[in-house]
Formats: sequence, structure tokens, C-alpha cells
Amino acid sequence: MTPDLEVIYKPLHESFRAWAHGFPHTVAKWHFHPEYELHFIITSTGKFFIGDHIGSYGPGNLILTGPNLPHNWVSELPEGMVLPERDLVLQFSSDFIERCTLLFPELAPLKSLMGEASRGLQFPDALGLRLVPLMRELTTAQGLRRVELFARLFGALCECRERRALASVTYMAQAGRYMSSTINQVLAYIKQNITLDFCEQDVADVAEMNTLKFTRFFRKHTGTSFIQYVNQERIALACELLMNTDLKVTDICYRTGFNNLSNFNRQFLAHKQMSPSKFRSCLLMNMSEPSA
Repeated sequence: MTPDLEVIYKPLHESFRAWAHGFPHTVAKWHFHPEYELHFIITSTGKFFIGDHIGSYGPGNLILTGPNLPHNWVSELPEGMVLPERDLVLQFSSDFIERCTLLFPELAPLKSLMGEASRGLQFPDALGLRLVPLMRELTTAQGLRRVELFARLFGALCECRERRALASVTYMAQAGRYMSSTINQVLAYIKQNITLDFCEQDVADVAEMNTLKFTRFFRKHTGTSFIQYVNQERIALACELLMNTDLKVTDICYRTGFNNLSNFNRQFLAHKQMSPSKFRSCLLMNMSEPSA
């Protein structure tokens, strides 16, 4: 089965992405991405799949995956049951690690750990449970505290001698082959053209499908409609521009692919429960407040 590409959007003002999600979730599927991922299981039991490895997991399951290594966790739950928080996830790029180790020679063990992660690394559940409070705090931490928590997490992982590789030595993560699948071509096209004016039929043409077939295909693979997905990605980009530029809201509207301001404001409100102007003012207020 070909894994799906997960497109990861990291805020421009942050070096890595730390977040939590429940189950079911749109990313809870057989997938891959170019980023490293440190993955904690908070609750539930089930099976996990890392490359060609299949294992059982429970609370405390802690795994580090390397770039483009397919992975998935499948919880064994009664039909219809929803977990509000199953996973804590930390994602970061190879470039980030390279720059860190160039600046700080003391981080050489971290580079070695990343090399081992190409096959996926599992750490003892006891260590995972011990590190969960740090990881949970990291999902909401700001500023230097994020860097401190990141260093503490990976300091503990580098010191752990009980880690074990998962995928077989002969397993090869072949991102080029995965990307040739239709859904990944579609997602890549959307990402590359997100600021431009395109419609569902344009993307259906890329997939060589009629619109009706493409609509069903896209929902099956992403769990959402085409327009909802595109709006979600455009709003994420708009948030980046609101946070990191002085562009006017009107300019941001058109730079993120929306063709009128009223639709942009409506979509932003639906996704963020506030207007673009309120979103920016809240950020500025938070940044101006003195730290405790």
C-alpha cells in the first residue's frame, strides 16, 4: 500500500512543530513526510507500523522516525469511539539538525541519533511516560522555553542505551516512488499553487479524473472536501503572514489565493473563531506582555 504524503506547515517564527491530536484524525493513516518525527502515545493500545516493522503499543510508546519513513498507529477501539488526545508529536527538518550541530559541536550525539532514526527508533515505554510532561508543555511553550524543552527531550533520548531500530536493515524509504502516487501528486500540486487561482477541475485534470470521481477520491484520502482542504491551507498561510509581516489584511487576502475580502474574512472566522485583524492584535498583545 502506497503511503500518503503529509504536508507539514511549520510557523515561520519557530524551528520545529510541536502539537497534539486525537483519534481518529486526518493524519492518522499510513503516511510519510520529509521531516523527522518524535511521536508519543498518551492513551489507547493497538498496532504500529514503521517501514516494514509491525509492533504493539500502549501508553508511553515513544518512537523517532527519520525522513520519508512511512508510519502509522492504529488504535484498537470500539466502533465510533473518539479519543480527544491520543498523540503528542514533534516534527523538525534535517536542515534544522544540520544547522544546530554546526553551531554547537556538543550536539554531535544528536546527529548520530538522527542517523539511526532512518529505520525508526523505539524507546522504552517507561522513558516515554517520564518525558510526556515535557512534551506536553512543549506543545504550548513559547520563546527560549521551547529550546530548553527540546534540548531536555533529546538529551534524554541520546543518553538512552535501550533504544532499538525497527525497520529492517534492507528496508529503503523511497520518497520518489511514493510521490508518484496520484494523491501525493495532487497534494504537491495544491501546495505549489496555493497562492494562485485554481479550481477543483484543474486539480482533477492533474489526477486525470472527471470532477465527480475526483471529489470522491479526494475525500477518501484526506477525510475532507477539496475546497475545505484548500481553504485550510490558505488560512494557515494567512496566519503566517499576519504573524510575521506588516502586510495589510487586504493584501494578505489576495496573496493567499482568495479572490475577495468578504470570503477571506468569512473563512478565517470559521477556522480561527476570530477575524484576521483580531488574530493579529491578539498576537501583538501577547508579545507585548511582560513574562512572569
